[in-house]
Amino acid sequence: MKSVTNENIMILKARDFVKEQVVPSIEEFERNAFIPKEFFIKMAKHGFLGLSIPKKYGGLELDYLTLGAIHEEFGKGYCSVQNILTVYAMVCKPLNRFGTEDQKQKWLPAIAKGETIVSIAITEPKAGSDIKQIETEAVLDGDDYVINGKKRYITLGQIADLFLVFGKCNGRGIAFLVERETPGFEIHPINGLLGLRANMLAELHLKNCRIPKENLIGRVGHGLSHVATFALDEGRYTTACGCVGLGQACLEEAFKYAEDRIQFNSPIREHQLVQKMLTEMIVNVKAARLLCHDAGMLRDAADPSSIAATLMAKYYASKMSVMVSNYAVQIHGASGCVAGAAVERFYRDSKIMEIIEGASQLYEIHIAKNFRI
Repeated sequence: MKSVTNENIMILKARDFVKEQVVPSIEEFERNAFIPKEFFIKMAKHGFLGLSIPKKYGGLELDYLTLGAIHEEFGKGYCSVQNILTVYAMVCKPLNRFGTEDQKQKWLPAIAKGETIVSIAITEPKAGSDIKQIETEAVLDGDDYVINGKKRYITLGQIADLFLVFGKCNGRGIAFLVERETPGFEIHPINGLLGLRANMLAELHLKNCRIPKENLIGRVGHGLSHVATFALDEGRYTTACGCVGLGQACLEEAFKYAEDRIQFNSPIREHQLVQKMLTEMIVNVKAARLLCHDAGMLRDAADPSSIAATLMAKYYASKMSVMVSNYAVQIHGASGCVAGAAVERFYRDSKIMEIIEGASQLYEIHIAKNFRI
């Protein structure tokens, strides 16, 4: 008999939390395109906001395989919440890796407790996948950096208390922490999203924001090449695992409907062309899960090849989620196209999952260029 580990317990805890707390709230979150701060406190009490935070700062410090399994559970339940956990990892992991001890002591415990909601601000009007095109400019003025620029499509931007913002200083990459109440820092909500509707996106305007030098993360020159790259690598892994969960949800909904729906005197599951779609769904979900598992094992082993494995996992898993959600809607027919239907939401969310943390076409370039036999 296998022993029950803390890691196993957290995966089961995630499954129960999604079933009991997340799923019953989906309709409200989708309708309002908003998740209240009280829900963040609830997630924090169960440890989910500290998944990537070291234990000495109040987190759980989970290994990547466990982290991936938890993200799969959240992706299966509701991708908007799963992506929030991804954003938390993209802030907390770089902060722990590149931040000073004072920065970690100040922020990580508060983040783990749900007292501080965090966001990461990379994307700009002219800078998406090509982060080198970032135009946000930081100028050193005495003991402060003066920041000017715009950020767009920033997850949790509407409610975050602390932002990990990326820019340039004399042409060199820079990363710094910006608090919500900083003078000159403006937040403009972005509404009407296709998918991940409860991610509370915003456009950020920084107008002569004065940021103390102690808010700098890492060194000047390392902001994009080290901090942002590290954050994106984290985001790709957890997003890939979330896509597996989304794919599994599509598969289960499709099977359930195919068994109940009678056409031509038999359940449509017995129709060969429906079987073909179900088969492709089964195989592709499993293949994506195995790619994520491989990436997680390599990440836990600190193997340099984990970067390529993570790229492949995110590329395949996100494309898989689009394909299986498409099939899920097709199998449901008109009933899958109605607002409020689970597969309708899966279909919308899957497209966003394919785009975030780098569109598929970017991965096709990186994977082909860097693959070695």
